[in-house]
Amino acid sequence: MQWLGPKRVREPGIALADLPPIDLILLSHNHYDHMDLISLRKIRRRFPAAAIVTTLGNAPYLAKKGLGDAVELDWFQSVEVHDASITVVPARHFAARWLNDRNFTLWGGFWIEHQGRKIYFAGDTGYTKYFKEIAARFGAPDLALLPIGAYEPRGFMGPVHMNPEDAVQAFQDLGAKRAIGMHFGTFQLTAEAIDAPIHDLAAARAAAGIPAGAFTTLDFGQTAGF
Repeated sequence: MQWLGPKRVREPGIALADLPPIDLILLSHNHYDHMDLISLRKIRRRFPAAAIVTTLGNAPYLAKKGLGDAVELDWFQSVEVHDASITVVPARHFAARWLNDRNFTLWGGFWIEHQGRKIYFAGDTGYTKYFKEIAARFGAPDLALLPIGAYEPRGFMGPVHMNPEDAVQAFQDLGAKRAIGMHFGTFQLTAEAIDAPIHDLAAARAAAGIPAGAFTTLDFGQTAGF
């Protein structure tokens, strides 16, 4: 929340004014660190043709906030945007903007197919059977974007946020060719140190015998080709 916090611990990797043209905005759920209205309005003003695809129940709220024409999807529903196919897929999480609206809207990840490549964006999720189900339905992703942060204490956060060990297991369940760890290092949301996800991912990857280049993280503002 802008007026309450927590505050960012790092600046964005790319300043809003320096963003390249945006064709598509994917909103996995309505938590404030994902559905930030100030950022979304600024992006839409710069790129008015950018399509918004989100999970079930969020489009009316976005429209009331000046972000119309969002496409909302249930789990396993799809939409074509330009030459990409976007499918909302299940996740183990929850939704809420305030104290009295828990799970009034849906949450999920996204499966993206574009020019023969398959990309899986997990959104926020605890470890779940859905990873194997997604792979069984769509095949192995060429690239998986998996959350690795906001995981301590496990008794509280485990059901809704993976730790790096969980993410490594998810990577194996999916049969992904490559993975990038995300959802860490921007806000101090939970009890682990801000850089703990990077160190814990390295340990979990080594324990599973996964090469360092197969499941990596990117520094803020860093670009990688696949």
